Amino acid sequence: MRRSRAIAFTLLLASAAPAAGAALGATPAQASAARSGALPKVSGGYGTTPTITFPKGAKPPSKLEVSVLHEGTGPLTRKGDLLVANYVGQIWGGKVFDSSFTRHQLSGFAIGVGQVIKGWDMSLVGVHAGSRLLIVIPPVDGYGTAGLAQAGITGKDTLVFVVDVVASYSHATEITGHSASLRRTVGGVTVQGSLGSPPKISVAKGARTPSSPKTTVIVRGHGAKVTPGLVVVQYEVTNWSGVLQDSTWKNGTPYGINVDLASNPTIFDALKGVPLGSRVLVDIPASTSGGPYAFVADLVSEPHDPQR
Repeated sequence: MRRSRAIAFTLLLASAAPAAGAALGATPAQASAARSGALPKVSGGYGTTPTITFPKGAKPPSKLEVSVLHEGTGPLTRKGDLLVANYVGQIWGGKVFDSSFTRHQLSGFAIGVGQVIKGWDMSLVGVHAGSRLLIVIPPVDGYGTAGLAQAGITGKDTLVFVVDVVASYSHATEITGHSASLRRTVGGVTVQGSLGSPPKISVAKGARTPSSPKTTVIVRGHGAKVTPGLVVVQYEVTNWSGVLQDSTWKNGTPYGINVDLASNPTIFDALKGVPLGSRVLVDIPASTSGGPYAFVADLVSEPHDPQR
């Protein structure tokens, strides 16, 4: 339930549904304080695919409702974190319109900063990792009067989510192990700087533009090898003129990239097998989204999917 960033480059990272984003609001406890009616029942425990059963004949609540079904013991999520979660979304009394459980694919998104629907921003800050929440979201805190046609959501639909909070990563998330300044040139692209800090990327004049994606390990880390799933990265990207296009260091939130998923192939599938703790350069050819680009990423972590 996230919306895409402003930079066209990020269209290449992963698909993202548009949302009626808004600012951070109440905590889960505050949101549940004035419960206005019967809530759906949820079967299944944390880490398993939930089933939502709606109360017969009950109208949906008119206000945001949040119920903590299982309280985790992990760190609290904070505004601006990259939140990693599993979720199922269903229209009140109607169809399931989205499920990361069914896709067996963790989802990562910035929380509390308007990149997801308002109901998520209001509910998922201040939650312990390892928690399962039931969230009932009226249209005003979801997709508004416009709805979301591609998901079959109208402007009058109340949405119900069950969300497993798997992990969160703050702006301070980084990898360490190489304190010395590093420099390497590959095909006219030079990358300088130390792991854990923003790289300096420069593209030589006349450097040949890439015709296909190419991944080069600039610094090889010592962590576990990346497997298919969600990988948390810190990155910067420039165009072929060396102009900065996007930066997680600048934005203040790490990013989650899907790697080697049959249901969602991306140009970053070549990261499979690269050790965590590495810094990589990905040459990205021009497309309808722009480019070409030089993308430099530090591979920070690969969250464990409780479904596995």
